[in-house]
Parts: sequence; C-alpha cells; structure tokens
Amino acid sequence: MLHTPLRIKSVTLPNRIVMSPMCQYSSTDGYANEWHLVHYGTRAVGGTGLIILEATAVTPEGRITPYDLGIWSDNHIAELKKITSFIDAQGAVAGIQIAHAGRKASHDSPANGGRQLLPGKGGWVTVAPSAIPFDQGELAPVELDLAGIKTVIALFKEAAVRSLQAGFKVLEIHAAHGYLIQEFLSPLSNKRTDEYGGSFDNRTRLLLEVTEAVRSVWPVEFPLFVRLTATEWTDGGWMPEDTIRLSILLREKGVDLIDCSSGGNVPNARIPLEPGYQVKFSESVKASGIMTSAVGLITQESQIEEILEAGKADLVMLGRELLRNPYFVMNTKNATTPLQYIRGKRV
Repeated sequence: MLHTPLRIKSVTLPNRIVMSPMCQYSSTDGYANEWHLVHYGTRAVGGTGLIILEATAVTPEGRITPYDLGIWSDNHIAELKKITSFIDAQGAVAGIQIAHAGRKASHDSPANGGRQLLPGKGGWVTVAPSAIPFDQGELAPVELDLAGIKTVIALFKEAAVRSLQAGFKVLEIHAAHGYLIQEFLSPLSNKRTDEYGGSFDNRTRLLLEVTEAVRSVWPVEFPLFVRLTATEWTDGGWMPEDTIRLSILLREKGVDLIDCSSGGNVPNARIPLEPGYQVKFSESVKASGIMTSAVGLITQESQIEEILEAGKADLVMLGRELLRNPYFVMNTKNATTPLQYIRGKRV
C-alpha cells in the first residue's frame, strides 16, 4: 500500500509518503540556497513521493524567524525553481506550504532559544486577530483591521501565483499550529466582535476567503491542501468536530486534502504524545468525504501500512524520521532504488 501511486487531479504521486513541512531556519532574506537544494533533493532521491517545502512566508512580517524561506517577492522564484526542477527529475512531486506566522512571528530560531525578537532588536511588530500575545511576557501583537485582513488575503494569492511560477505542483495553505489563520479560527486567540470573530462562521471566514483567492489563481488541475490544527487540546478551544465541519466547507471551496495536525496555539497544552497520536483526526476527517494525510510520531513502515490499509488516511507524512533518515522510503519493502545506488541495495 505504501508504494501505491495516488492521483490527485492531474498530479500522480508515486507513493503515499510525504515529507512534512519542517522549517530549516537557513535562509537569508527569504531566499532558498544550496542547503535547501541538497536537503529537499536528498529526500527526493531517497524515494519520498511528495516533498512539501517548509512554511514559506507570504510577507517578511509573516516569518516565524528572520531565517525562514519567503515567497513574497518575484526574486525568490529562481532559487526555488532549482529545487523543484531537481525534485521533478527524481520522479517525485514538489509542493510548498505558504504561511503567515501572525503573533508567533518575530522569534529567534529554536537553536538560539526561540525567544521573541523585539522591534529594533532583530524583530518586528507582529499582527493577529486580537491583541493577545502567544505567551506570557511577550509583546502583544497589533490587531488587524479590515484593510489589513484584505492585504493578508492578497498576499496569499500572490504567493500562490509565485509558487506556480517556481514549478510547484502541490500547494498547501498553513492554517495550523497557532499561526495567523489558525489564530482566527480559535476562540482562544480570536476575541473580535466584527465579521471575522465570534461565531464559527465568522472565525472561519478568513481561511475560506484565502482559499477562494488562492484557488482563483492556482490551476484547477493541481492539488490544493490545507493544514489544520484538528484540536487545541484545551477546553474552550478549537475541537475535532470543528475541524470536520470546516473540512466540509473547504472541500466545497476546492480543497483536495486536509493535512491533519494539532496543537500549537496554546503554549502549555497537554498533548498526549505517543506514536500515531493524531491519526484519529485524519480518520474522522476522511470519513466526512475529503482526502486526508496523517502526521505525528509515525516512524515505522508497519505503522504506515496499517494506517493506509485501514483507510485512516490517503497519505502519510513523515517529519523527524525523514530528518534522521532521508532514504526511509528507499529502504522499505518493494522500493525502487536509483541506478546510482544499486550497489548499496540490500539483498
């Protein structure tokens, strides 16, 4: 099952394994470089079917850190094109996750402690649905006004156009992990009283409008994914039933697959980390009639086969396991080995 191709619209994934978007914190001014080419290219050589580049900012102020990839400028396209061309040449499919970090922007990299960077000291002013900081002791974000919201929608649309020009065939909107769009979805971070706050319909409005804008420029024959936080693991927050309800609306807007993750918007949420702890979310969302991907502490070939054979997800995303082993897929049963590596194939 792992090696069964999956056709989504006009794009055929050679197998069911996806490289989950994982920030590399290795960019200057948003530009991809040789690290990104080798990093992503190696996973394509290793047999991963779909490679989704890390959260790529639609605006400089939307970066999690100053070291994030960006796609807010046409100048970013050429270096990204080198990556997509190499991935394509290996028989894999290149995808990109476009993102705005909202109130979780302007932080140092995790290797440097991940603290908030203040304006004038390497950071910048952040924005959010409401002026509520992510964590205690952090500077509160500026509440977006209606003009600012319209600008955000336009930025995602422009990023989708550039993603197409850069050669990506799968686009994922990042609406999870406490970043800007998910901040709007959650009643814990969205205290607005206008048409973008309060009710479920109002809190989901931004994502639905972003999706409409992106779908208007992203070719209908190319897949569109959305990553959602299926639950915040916190009373009073976004819940699994909200995710199912939203997924149905997103399907109607032209979304092809929901990437089911969780957490990220509440700093001290109690998350029951264990192998496959998020698979139940992909299973329940898939039952609503849309394709899903499962992600979260999935590290074994047997886990993957069980998820796929039981119909709990259409794709399985690997994160840290692919950091440890870029040749994970190549080393599974019945995998194809690149000609250059046949001498190293296990017998």
